[in-house]
Amino acid sequence: MISSPAKLPRPVFEEVYAFPPNRDTLGGTAYFVRSPQGNLLIDCPAWDELNQQFLQEQGGVRWLMLTHRGAIAQVQEIQAAFNCEVVIQEQEAYLLPGLTVTAFHHEFVFFPGCYAFWTCGHTPGSACVYADRQGGVLFTGRHLLPNQQGEPVPLRVSKTFHWRRQVESVRGVCDRFSSETLHHLCPGANTGFLRGQRSIDRAYERLTALDLEALLELKPGL
Repeated sequence: MISSPAKLPRPVFEEVYAFPPNRDTLGGTAYFVRSPQGNLLIDCPAWDELNQQFLQEQGGVRWLMLTHRGAIAQVQEIQAAFNCEVVIQEQEAYLLPGLTVTAFHHEFVFFPGCYAFWTCGHTPGSACVYADRQGGVLFTGRHLLPNQQGEPVPLRVSKTFHWRRQVESVRGVCDRFSSETLHHLCPGANTGFLRGQRSIDRAYERLTALDLEALLELKPGL
């Protein structure tokens, strides 16, 4: 069940907030990262009065980062309201015709210690966002989601663009980070499976425990 958009964003960590799941992005969870260098909005929250007021009170939005094509909703309205820079991986920039966007290939740095990087698989332009706070937080979009046990996994669905590339992107995440640099995951959907937790902890250990070869054999779900 999708949460009511009348609920306020809730704090995940200091200066990191999660919005209620958005019906317009099929239950996607957007995040807000407050920073002196400029505020970062990761994916699109419901564009209602409460969320607009929250963003205004936080000082607006400098960047809107879209982690995959399914996270696109009301981008034009958000950019018009905050004059923010819209960032998306280059293979999905065509989905925003008429808007001013910043397209990147491998990585895009928002400010020191916070950047987006390409994790192809779920969609051609799927990307994650890393912030070096709280021991390292990875905002995973739909690249990695909690399963019914709350464990982070790539999920193969009927609309998955390229399953092998998605699994290899998980391997790339493990290679990029360590147990010292990746403590938490903030997934972009399925947050109800966290059962009240606001992130997935022990992130690196959980990811490196995945049997990636076995995952490659999985058949698509719904």
